[in-house]
Amino acid sequence: MPETATDPGTSRIRSWWGWGYADAHPDDAECAALGALLPGTLARPLPIPRVADLPIGRPRVMPPPALAHLVTDDPAVRAAHAMGKAYRDVIRALRGRPGRIPDLVARPADGQGVADLLDWAGENGVAVIPFGGGSSVVGGVEYRGDAHRAVLSLDLTSMDRVLEIDADSRAARIQAGALGPVLEAQLRPHGLTLRHFPQSFEFSTLGGWLATRAGGHYATVHTHIDDFVQSLRVVTPAGAGMSWRLPASGAGPSPDRLFLGSEGALGVITEAWMRLQERPRHKASTSVAFADFDQALDAVRAIAQSDLAPANCRLLDAGEAALSGASYDGSVVLVLGFESATAPVDGRLATALDLARAHGGRGEVPTADRDASADTAVSAWRSAFLRMPYLRDGLARVGAVVETFETAATWDKVPALIDAVRTEVGAAALKATGHAATVNCRLTHVYPDGAAPYFTVAVAGRPGAEVEIWDDIKAVANDVLHRHRATVTHHHAVGRDHRPGYDRQRPEPFALALRAAKDALDPHRILNPGVLLD
Repeated sequence: MPETATDPGTSRIRSWWGWGYADAHPDDAECAALGALLPGTLARPLPIPRVADLPIGRPRVMPPPALAHLVTDDPAVRAAHAMGKAYRDVIRALRGRPGRIPDLVARPADGQGVADLLDWAGENGVAVIPFGGGSSVVGGVEYRGDAHRAVLSLDLTSMDRVLEIDADSRAARIQAGALGPVLEAQLRPHGLTLRHFPQSFEFSTLGGWLATRAGGHYATVHTHIDDFVQSLRVVTPAGAGMSWRLPASGAGPSPDRLFLGSEGALGVITEAWMRLQERPRHKASTSVAFADFDQALDAVRAIAQSDLAPANCRLLDAGEAALSGASYDGSVVLVLGFESATAPVDGRLATALDLARAHGGRGEVPTADRDASADTAVSAWRSAFLRMPYLRDGLARVGAVVETFETAATWDKVPALIDAVRTEVGAAALKATGHAATVNCRLTHVYPDGAAPYFTVAVAGRPGAEVEIWDDIKAVANDVLHRHRATVTHHHAVGRDHRPGYDRQRPEPFALALRAAKDALDPHRILNPGVLLD
């Protein structure tokens, strides 16, 4: 298909059906080897799906001539914009059931083009699905239902420039369609960085991060994109506007907060002023092994409640540590890392290591300022972190059901929450498939008052019933989270897959206000129908 890679200067092909680059997916032999780790999976991998085999009909509508240059009805492009990259999406593509494929894909070059497309869509009953980079793992970029005449996928990746840099305020005005590498490449010559690196960095956009309140790689302090927002420009069917650039303000409810996390249901974020940082020059990292997971939790809490602010404080349970190659002896592994643009960080790392040792950890103080490659466990974890989505797709090809979900809870609830997920989700997977499941946990982000556990569930499925099994496991997981007062999502957004949990989590007065905002800003209800609201 004609979709190209996001790295500047390359022409690697993006996979239309799975994660990332098409040439990085496991081959048949590697898929079979992965399947051997889960008894009951298919002996022969499912074939790579082809766009030519999909039932892609002619568009139900076409825009007027004045807008025709902004859209395409190319079947391959439409197929690539039909879904996100959740396991549920991948297995549907592999089984030839991708759902409703958009009639058109639009790639406007500026905010006026976005406004013109929204005007046309509202007048013609066309649903508009803001696509970002298409990396959603919660059903956030697809259309479900039949209430609209046609579906338009709105792709802003042609709007990818850093328009202005304010060096004095250390901020930049950036178009929302900039993919991670494109954005950072434009900031690098100025010695600046946004310092937001989600796992989807290569394949997601600034606008997508803002619309989903995305979490980045960094484990403490500025963990979410919200912290870097100075001002937003948003185009809605009711009009466009931009908030003031201010370091802080107490002037009523924040207009930016209305659109951060709105997932394209209230308006389309077209550009933003973002707070930047100097690029780090000092880095140090190490790994710490624990024999007991509860002791490791206590160590992480002590570090999170200190003023050390590690950039990485990733705790891997024994199963996760083995899966990533960080440890094979049953140890729990803590990956610790610090960075700074102004001063060496070895002392902060040594202090954090002392806190970990006080709770039973085993680790060595690095002898010099160094990067992650100096520690075998750290290096293995980083490689596995980047490779894991591709391996998930390889497991999907052999019929495995692989669910990942993340949450956050206060420290007093974290231990019981993790135990309940392991027990109840594991039992649900066994009941649904007849096979024992692997349920691993890691902490991705930590705060003085709580943590964000991230779970991976893998089990052999039943051929053709993978989506239904996934739905059953997801429902049980959401029930466990709700019962323990843990959020339905810490950094993956609500989309359509998390709607039941989100509906139960939000206060009803806020739901009333959200519905009123939807009515006012999107009177024709064309923007991402089914996300956040019915």
